[in-house]
Amino acid sequence: MSVLAYAFLANTKVTKNRPADEHRFQIKYGSHLSGVLDVAVDPLGVTTTIFLGIDIERKIFIAADPLMNNPSPMSRSVEFKAENVDRILEYGWCAWERDRREAKTTTRRKFELLPDIRTEILIGGKQGRLLDLILLERIARGLDPGERHLVAEKLPVLPDPRSASSAISHILLDELQIAPEALLDLISSASRLKMAVRGWVAETHLESYLKTVQGVTDCARLQGDGKPDISLRWKGGPPMLIECKNVLRTTYAGGIPKLDFQRTRASKADPCSRYYMPGDFQVLAACLHPIKEEWVFEFALTANLPPHSSCAGRISNNIAVNAPAFSADIQDVLDRLI
Repeated sequence: MSVLAYAFLANTKVTKNRPADEHRFQIKYGSHLSGVLDVAVDPLGVTTTIFLGIDIERKIFIAADPLMNNPSPMSRSVEFKAENVDRILEYGWCAWERDRREAKTTTRRKFELLPDIRTEILIGGKQGRLLDLILLERIARGLDPGERHLVAEKLPVLPDPRSASSAISHILLDELQIAPEALLDLISSASRLKMAVRGWVAETHLESYLKTVQGVTDCARLQGDGKPDISLRWKGGPPMLIECKNVLRTTYAGGIPKLDFQRTRASKADPCSRYYMPGDFQVLAACLHPIKEEWVFEFALTANLPPHSSCAGRISNNIAVNAPAFSADIQDVLDRLI
């Protein structure tokens, strides 16, 4: 096994016009501040990439998702709070959400494709937990933020080296709730592995559930990038398209699940293309697994979702998964389309 580390200095240096309790690490090497860093991630998984800031004085690290930070403009900062540092020092390992925003500049090469600005999960740990971080990156690479957050919280202790393989298998099998044979079949096929890191498990559970619903026929998974996840017919009607998305691990006040509903990338010519349109598919299935740790779903018609505040004709990327738009009764939701 090999590890590729993109490591930067993290500190709490007071900066003008920035919050007093802010810590950060700056993505740069030496004095070069205007370039772009291409983050290498081994598609075969032989080499594990970690992307982190290191606070040498406190002997802690703060890690970000390498895939969400590829490419990275030099001199960009990753900020976090003093309360996050306090939690790391107290518990030794923790994870939290960080909002990402589009950069103000559009002059660097990376903005030929606008960056992934979905909610990011940062992971903090003491020096002795670095191997935990490497293990996490091997397990959670490419997962949605909500699932990445869940895996981070489920991995508080490094497995005993004498039983590491069985411990990892146990974690994965419990997390995915599938048979060992199914997991091995999944890993043995590269194309199916790609689907796994983009929500294969959630989509499979959703498909299995929909096939049990009376009145649903011709239910099938759709293949290919940019397509909705499932097509079905309801009570003999025309095909309907369903998109499956994982909610975030944290919730709104009152325990209401929240969904960061946007594509990972957008074209430079149309920044609004990262947001979905009601006509892209008829039904959104919000997977609650990152919160409930069970494969359960809430459903909504895309026509009933809130509009985006600045992109006309697009759906908001911040969605509360609650009534009246969402319902666990898929039959009731599908009936509204008839």
